[in-house]
Amino acid sequence: METIKNYLEAMFAGLPNTPEVRKARSELLQMMEDKYNELIAEGKSENTAVGTVISEFGNLDELAEDLNLTKEVEETKKSESELPHRIVNSDDAKGYLEFARNRSLLIAVGVFFCIASVACPILNIGTYGMMGVAMMFLCIALGVGLIVAGSLIGSDWKFIKTELCRLDMATCNYVKERRRSFEPVRTLCMAIGVILCIICWVPNMLYVSIGSNLAPALMFIFIGFGVLLIIYSSGVQKSFGTLLNLNDINTISGSYTERENKPVKYKNKTAETIATIYWPVCTSLYLIISFLTFRWDITWIIWPIAGVMHNAVMINCRADED
Repeated sequence: METIKNYLEAMFAGLPNTPEVRKARSELLQMMEDKYNELIAEGKSENTAVGTVISEFGNLDELAEDLNLTKEVEETKKSESELPHRIVNSDDAKGYLEFARNRSLLIAVGVFFCIASVACPILNIGTYGMMGVAMMFLCIALGVGLIVAGSLIGSDWKFIKTELCRLDMATCNYVKERRRSFEPVRTLCMAIGVILCIICWVPNMLYVSIGSNLAPALMFIFIGFGVLLIIYSSGVQKSFGTLLNLNDINTISGSYTERENKPVKYKNKTAETIATIYWPVCTSLYLIISFLTFRWDITWIIWPIAGVMHNAVMINCRADED
């Protein structure tokens, strides 16, 4: 019976998601179920019953008039002939999710090296200062290389964003199950990442007591690893949404899953620019002030202040909901 339901969903996938279409789908499913149960009661095998039901009710063109869907079927056929959709099956979904996981890991590790690179000159202040600077640039080069590599790989999956694609119900259910199983991992990564970023200033308390360069260096390592966990988990989570949002929300296939992660709307271009550069500007100010003053035990206060101000900035930048 599950085969019949999946076949029915494939039949109606491209039709508009209207009350009339949903009613017709429900009526046709009931007729198919009745016929299937009748054949089973007659002693037919399951495969025979399924084949008979599909051959009798599996042509939507022939059933359109009886279901009062002639207009919808004709419009859908015309639309799909002009703009054909590529079907993304379960194997495609598995491959894309694996690619997205690897890409997220490369980018996350690259960002970690860029952030943690600052620890090199801090640890080598004095006689070996130039060595620390050289190591910093080496780490930055490695980090940028990983980020670029992560951005360039995956040419086989460009069609996901450049072509019209559609997921069948079985693939949607597979992706939703993968997302559900990843949710505890994502929650843990996000929690640890945020905690590391929040407590990154703690090593600076040691800076006052022992005067060691290790304390401010550890701060950047804390931040880098915290950001690594956040970027990785967010990238993997985003890949699920990318697949689940392929189906047109105005069609029956768009009802397989709820729409998530609606893009943030800003009041204007200036507001969008401010929101985009807010954290990079805060990071730049922190590094500039810290290196000019070398008061790592004090400059950490920039982060909690920036966090408090961020909410106010975003409230003023975001457009009001319709």
